[in-house]
Amino acid sequence: MSKLSLQEQKELLALARTTIESYLRDGSMPEFKTESPNLLKKLGVFVTLNKHNMLRGCIGNFSARGPLYHNVQMMAIAAAVEDPRFRQVTLGELKDIGIEISVLSDLVPVDSIDGICVGEHGLYVTKGLSRGVLLPQVATEYGWDTDTFLCETCEKAGMDPDEWRDGSVKIEKFSAQIFSEAGTFKTGTP
Repeated sequence: MSKLSLQEQKELLALARTTIESYLRDGSMPEFKTESPNLLKKLGVFVTLNKHNMLRGCIGNFSARGPLYHNVQMMAIAAAVEDPRFRQVTLGELKDIGIEISVLSDLVPVDSIDGICVGEHGLYVTKGLSRGVLLPQVATEYGWDTDTFLCETCEKAGMDPDEWRDGSVKIEKFSAQIFSEAGTFKTGTP
């Protein structure tokens, strides 16, 4: 995964905001043109919305159907109006919402939990139809160790928190380049 420049990060953050605003105003999505090879790559992304330092929506995907900039637009809309944990964002509250974008690396199978670096890796766990994902920054924000991170990811998937211990859960890790309107630009190693 090529690192996005500061300018590319700012472009994506502005695009996410204008896309949400346009969608909330009239259901449209603004056109965006770019010559940046990085913004044209097919990359997974999560868009996180925060209001007064509280989660207000977060949606993403690991496999993009189109270029990164379009994936950001789609996930920004989804975070604003499709996250089932929250009511839809309104146009009036958009001024109070901060946007964070996590551009994802590919998923890598975890053979040993020693290969998980808290703060650098996010986790994706699956078992049958149960799936759960937590971004790299979540473990850091809550001060979790590796075991707690795995337990919380399993719980998010609707599994028993300790289910990962018996080897029946598929564990994959990923890294992300994380940046936000608040000016925090963190990067995990892909």
